[in-house]
Amino acid sequence: MGEYAVLDGAPALVLAVHRGVGCRMLPGGDALSVETPGGDDRFVRAALAAVRAPSGRYRFFDLDPLDLPGKPGFGGSAAATVAAVLAGGGRGPEAFAVHHRVQGGGSGVDVAASLHGGLIRFQAGEAQALPVVRPVVVFSGQPAQTGPRVAAYRTWGGDRQAFLAESSALVDHFAVEPIPAMARAAALLSSMAQAAGIAYLTPALERIASIAADHGGAAKPSGAGGGDCAVALLPEPDATQAFEAACRAAGLVVIAVRPAQGATVGPLTQPGDVRA
Repeated sequence: MGEYAVLDGAPALVLAVHRGVGCRMLPGGDALSVETPGGDDRFVRAALAAVRAPSGRYRFFDLDPLDLPGKPGFGGSAAATVAAVLAGGGRGPEAFAVHHRVQGGGSGVDVAASLHGGLIRFQAGEAQALPVVRPVVVFSGQPAQTGPRVAAYRTWGGDRQAFLAESSALVDHFAVEPIPAMARAAALLSSMAQAAGIAYLTPALERIASIAADHGGAAKPSGAGGGDCAVALLPEPDATQAFEAACRAAGLVVIAVRPAQGATVGPLTQPGDVRA
C-alpha cells in the first residue's frame, strides 16, 4: 500500500516474499565475470562497480522461480541489485543509489524490502518493521511497465496534497483495519489513476478485486498497476481458501508466497551465498 504517493515522500507498506534472487561468487582470476538468468546485467554490473567488487565469477539465479507468461512484478531488479552489492563486499545500503540511477527513478521501497525483509513501513528512506501479514497473491495474466506510469504520475496536475494525505492516513490505518484500508486504498489509487491518465486497472485486476469482495476481503494491484499481480486480504482461513478456489476457477493463477527475511550472506564457496 502507498504506491505512487511514496514517490512524493509519503509512507508505504511493503512485504518481502521468498521468491527473490541469489548470487554465488567464485573468487579468483584477474577479471570480473557476470552471469544472469535473463541476460540483463545492467543492475548487477552497476552494483558490482559501485562497491568495487573483487575479481571473480558472479553467478546470479532466481530463487524459487515462477513459470509465468511474463514477470510477476516482485521487484526482481531491486533484489538483484541488493544481492550484487552484498556479493561484491558492500554493506547493503549502496543498493538504493545504484537501483535509482539504473532504473531512472523510484522510491527505493523495493530495495528496502530486499534488505530488511518482513513487512515494513517505508518513508523517505527509513524502514520500520511491522507485524507480518500474509496476503494472497494473484497474477493478472500480463506483465506491466512501471516507468511510463510513474512518468504520468509525475506530471499529474490534480490535487496531489489531498491524495498524499489520504494515502498516508490509509497506510497508518492498515494496522487497525487492514481489509477496509486496502479497499479504500484501491479506490483512491483508481481515482487518481483515472484523473492522471494512468492505465491502472485491467479486467483481470478488476475481477480479482470483485472475487475478494465477494468473500469479505479486499484486493488491489501491487505496485504501479496495469498488470503484474494483485494482493488480497481475506478475513479468515475459510474465506481465503474459497477466494483462492474462485480465482483458479476464473482461470487466474494464485502464486504461493511466504514472508521472507532480509538479505543474507553466507560462506563464499557455497551455492546461495547471497539471498535477497
